Amino acid sequence: MNGAHRAWLQQAIQRIEADQTRSAETHLIRLDLARFPGIPLYLKDESAHPTGSLKHRLARSLFLYALCNQWIGPQTLLIESSSGSTAVSEAYFARMLGLPFIAVVPASTAAPKVNAIRFYGGKIHVVDDPRDVYATAQRLAVETNGHYLDQFTYAERATDWRGNNNIAESIFAQLAEEEHSVPTWIVCGAGTGGTAATIGRFIRYRRYPTRLCVADPAGSVFHRHFADRSVVALPAGCASRIEGIGRARVEPSFIPSVIDRMIAVADEESIGAMMVLSRRIGRRLGGSTGTNFHACLTIMREMADRGETGSIVTLLCDDGDRYSSTYHNESWLKEHGIDGGSQAAALGKLLEPDTLP
Repeated sequence: MNGAHRAWLQQAIQRIEADQTRSAETHLIRLDLARFPGIPLYLKDESAHPTGSLKHRLARSLFLYALCNQWIGPQTLLIESSSGSTAVSEAYFARMLGLPFIAVVPASTAAPKVNAIRFYGGKIHVVDDPRDVYATAQRLAVETNGHYLDQFTYAERATDWRGNNNIAESIFAQLAEEEHSVPTWIVCGAGTGGTAATIGRFIRYRRYPTRLCVADPAGSVFHRHFADRSVVALPAGCASRIEGIGRARVEPSFIPSVIDRMIAVADEESIGAMMVLSRRIGRRLGGSTGTNFHACLTIMREMADRGETGSIVTLLCDDGDRYSSTYHNESWLKEHGIDGGSQAAALGKLLEPDTLP
């Protein structure tokens, strides 16, 4: 590596680190539900990141990992396969470094996400079949001599799971003054599996008794693989409507051995839970947050039935305004046969008097 390239590399890493230093830690919102006394729920609000989602952390880690491996240079074209949020964050960092970026996204990706990628200077390559995003991204990287960031392979290794201000370390630090400072459960979803791998490893490394639950869309392979390791992919046509989590194949970054439990959540249940929680905290949330919340309610009911107390932490993954044309659009829900309203009504009865009528 010549002197000019080394100088550019050092400056690129410094810019990303400076961005992290400027960014405040995301809030941990406490939610007390009257039906579950002694079981506070905490929402880690990842929508507060500069690019509006949990994937900001992943994108930062992927860029630093690629830079330190010298896979990225001052002229490198960057390419990613994504359902939207990771690509939004990667486009942000690509623009920061003055590098071109292409996102390979499924045709079903919500329009506001596509617009956000373009806002940060990224270009869009659309594929009709979500299963084609991997091969298409790899092909484009070969044809252009670019670099495929490949979140699905590198998510579990790019983040320092021992600490260094990862999401797990942040959660435990923010709970330090709470009555249940060590959570009984942490609940998250899995798209790449990287967040679950980071949290699960951190829990074991720090020797906490906390257990990790991964909430997974019913139309995903992850919970099937967790139950039976021989299941690694779903047949064509099997898919979830919940963007950002759930996959048709087991991704390389999904590490089932660090997970204590998985809960499968139907799309209607995710949307219903999203609606209820959106009303409860007074702003729109996304479908994956609904998936997490539905799983949390399952665990809370079980704990309450056993007379247990303790805290639960889950992730508020992104801003619901990204789904104004989908999950928060009655016409879209009807077109796709998702009756989230009935699920919301059922959950509303469970949570009374906490939820609005």
